[in-house]
Amino acid sequence: MSQAKNKKRNQRTKPKAKDWRTERRQRAWALPKRGWKNITIARALGVTKGAVSQWLSTAQEQGDAVLAGRPRPGRPARLTSVQRQALVRYLKQGPLAHGFRGEVWTCSRVKIVIHRYLTIDYSVSQVSRILKQIDWTPQKPIRRQRVRDEAAIAHWRRYKWPGLKKG
Repeated sequence: MSQAKNKKRNQRTKPKAKDWRTERRQRAWALPKRGWKNITIARALGVTKGAVSQWLSTAQEQGDAVLAGRPRPGRPARLTSVQRQALVRYLKQGPLAHGFRGEVWTCSRVKIVIHRYLTIDYSVSQVSRILKQIDWTPQKPIRRQRVRDEAAIAHWRRYKWPGLKKG
């Protein structure tokens, strides 16, 4: 792997300067100096007493720099935050604007939109995870017969269904 690619990959996996987990560990490190006990620190920070004990002993042995966050494992996301925002805009336009029949977004349709506009290929299951991350619920199309007798359906719902429901 070239140095430029390696450097770029490392930049993506480096933790942010201060994330909330790092701040929580550093807070746990500062509180015993003020006379706080481990159990009180654990309750205040919403963690276990064992976690606080482990953080403090590690920091005493290796220094407080060890409390900083580490890179997250796994492959970096292929969809950038800008692309994620663009995806939300595409979804808000509705399926009809992108050539689909019906006003329902399915994971398969979203997969097509992502590939068409963002040139990224995802599996349907990964698209489902992405939709969950952006708080967009995928929907399933309602399957109806093309030829329906609405009057007969209304009659059945009004007169037959209540009797079946009771029994």
